[in-house]
Amino acid sequence: QVQLVESGGGLVQPGGSLRLSCAASENIFNFNAMGWYRQAPGKERELVATITVGGTTNYADFAKGRFTISRDGAKNTVYLQMGSLKPEDTAVYYCNARLLSKAYWGQGTQVTVSS
Repeated sequence: QVQLVESGGGLVQPGGSLRLSCAASENIFNFNAMGWYRQAPGKERELVATITVGGTTNYADFAKGRFTISRDGAKNTVYLQMGSLKPEDTAVYYCNARLLSKAYWGQGTQVTVSS
């Protein structure tokens, strides 16, 4: 069973930065793609960023220029570096891994942007 464990969330002031980590229980290159999604209270879960096995990245418009997705194969970990954070970035951030038609999710990590 694939396990994804997120960490790195917390409370940060507007304009600040955070780095989220997603540790996978197996080789991350086994997956077609991995990514980050988020869900704010009362809203649907939305894509933040993805990275394919080949290294192609994709970002939501709100993430472009502020967030960076990366990975470390030796640690089986995917990262989301977030900068210039805004209150509207407040949400639970989820790690996702896709293998063919299957999608795996982590338990989520809370990010709160507030002064």
